[in-house]
Amino acid sequence: MTIDDYSLLVPPLLAGLIVLSTHVPLGRQVLARGIIFIDLAVAQLAGLGVILVHVVVDHPHGWEIQFAAFLAALTGSLGLRWAEKYWSDVLEALIGVIFVLSVTMAILLLANDPHGAERLKDLLSGQLLWVTYDDLIVPLVLSLAILIMWFKGKAAANSTIFYVLFALSVTTSVQLVGVYLVFASLIIPALATRHIQGLSTGYVIGAIGYLFGLIWSFYSDLPTGPVVVWTMAAGALIFFLLGKFSHQHNHS
Repeated sequence: MTIDDYSLLVPPLLAGLIVLSTHVPLGRQVLARGIIFIDLAVAQLAGLGVILVHVVVDHPHGWEIQFAAFLAALTGSLGLRWAEKYWSDVLEALIGVIFVLSVTMAILLLANDPHGAERLKDLLSGQLLWVTYDDLIVPLVLSLAILIMWFKGKAAANSTIFYVLFALSVTTSVQLVGVYLVFASLIIPALATRHIQGLSTGYVIGAIGYLFGLIWSFYSDLPTGPVVVWTMAAGALIFFLLGKFSHQHNHS
């Protein structure tokens, strides 16, 4: 790869880092609450909002797309907050049902769209490799606001605020990286570092996954989202095996 080739990867890498900035701490909280698949459900709802606004409005403006996605994600998140309070024993099952309903609704809405298959693929896998610097402005501002509220406002202690911030973060991310990478960015770093204090290791695992995934995708011409999911998972596995080996060595 030439210097110019590497420069093309800078905007998508920055997009991945912006997504990780909020998803690593949110993922820890998701894992702690035992609601692992909430991100898939809420991300799919945000995507459904994007599809709906395209069905209802011809050539919607950017703010209309963002608002529709956030409204769909927020409705689902607050609904799950209510379910967590009153139906906690079946919460994971409800999350699964919401995911299935939202993804099948997206398929039905796109059934007669000649570009429906491509739209659905973009929703799930994202178009990370084609992200531009202009695409990063709104996600960066929103992510900074979420992080300030998360760390300064101690949002993790308030379930309602957690669900609202979660909806906002996922809405921002799903249009940058797609549903698959939203899930991976939330869960894989959190899972790999669940016994470690602090967030820095999770950020490193996620960043390495995005970096090597983008390079691999660029060379191989494979879909970027799925490739980054695999490189992130591989990085997490290597970290786990090295940690296990180090632990055994220290106690031998």
